[in-house]
Amino acid sequence: MIDNLNNKRKIALDRAKELKSKIEDYINVKDTIPRGTSLSQEEKIMKKKLKILSLLNGNEENWNDYKWQLKNRISDVNLLAKIIKLTDEEIDNISKVGQKFRWAISPYYASLIDDDDEFNPVKLQSVPILLELRGDGVADPMAEEYTNPSGAITRRYPDRLIINVTNECFSYCRHCQRRRNIGIKDRHQSKAVLEQSIKYIKENPEIRDVLITGGDALTLSDSTLDWLLGELHSIPTVEYIRIGTRVLVNMPQRITENLLNILKKYPPIYINTHFNHPLEITKESKAACEKLVNIGVPLGNQAVLLNGINNDKYVMRLLNQELLKCRVRPYYIFHAKHVLGTTHFNTSVDDGIEIMEYLRGYTSGMAIPAYIVNAPNGNGKTPILPQYIISRGKNYIKIRTWEGKVFDYPNHPTEDLRNLLERNAD
Repeated sequence: MIDNLNNKRKIALDRAKELKSKIEDYINVKDTIPRGTSLSQEEKIMKKKLKILSLLNGNEENWNDYKWQLKNRISDVNLLAKIIKLTDEEIDNISKVGQKFRWAISPYYASLIDDDDEFNPVKLQSVPILLELRGDGVADPMAEEYTNPSGAITRRYPDRLIINVTNECFSYCRHCQRRRNIGIKDRHQSKAVLEQSIKYIKENPEIRDVLITGGDALTLSDSTLDWLLGELHSIPTVEYIRIGTRVLVNMPQRITENLLNILKKYPPIYINTHFNHPLEITKESKAACEKLVNIGVPLGNQAVLLNGINNDKYVMRLLNQELLKCRVRPYYIFHAKHVLGTTHFNTSVDDGIEIMEYLRGYTSGMAIPAYIVNAPNGNGKTPILPQYIISRGKNYIKIRTWEGKVFDYPNHPTEDLRNLLERNAD
């Protein structure tokens, strides 16, 4: 009996050693990936923060005030050049791109730009580059103009819809799928348009799920949010409300006590945010996430697969694990759409499949989002997965595990449970 136990333990130890070897590549790499909560990055962020406050004549109280952050969005290239290192060519290119595509960066988000990193993921996502003027891509790949039955609604599915409440953002992402709406001026939807949207939802009781987005939904004033959430919450057929926002990434100061008190009034509310890189997860963003979770608002993350930023199996694995530490559930990895001015961020679908291949089995299931390709012209989200079914037999399927091992797995026809019970009774 003792020999049998020792043999089992040896098998377990050998297997543990094998499993450890499978993650050594990630262990060796992960500390080289910049993350916002590392001591070295925190020091750089603080230094840049103090520089920005000096340039804007601000103080710590201002920094923590989202209205000050919004008012002081950086949209002047000469000011930006005082905050981050820019070559003369970069300054010239930013000016050229700015004539066609609007840009702005919140002071907080600008503080995350590390001048020592030529390919800093925050800079790539927020500072215009000349590739935006290549002219390829389309303005409205989701055909949202043809899925707007009323008000500010986009409807692509049977039981849920979107209300696009604003074109305003706290920072304008260079990969934005709705950059056609950004224009040159911030515009919230009028109350009349929002009332049309609410009326449509009331008249279509199959709608059980409403997503408020934009732009960034949390750029709306507290009073407007309170009114809109209250109206939607009062519709008996609306089961829950979702809010789409990047505020946790680029202006966590927006998560105020007053906002939290409003959100608490209308459960269940879910918030989906948009972290794309571990550098975007800082002490401030983590604290904002925890404030929301602590009042009962579940958080999910919708990353976009972006060339040069996160189309790397190690970066995406670290991002998802860091999100879980903030109590944010990785929800989707979106394949980047072919939006006008953003196609330099596009990757191959193969990149996404490789990432999914190296998440399954190599990290916890909670850290594995769905990889989604949006079908053209608004035809819906399509999940893309590595193939784990190799073939089918009469009563079995041949499967491949996350390690590449192949097994036959029984696949017997289903017999109705009621028939089984009746036959057993006989």
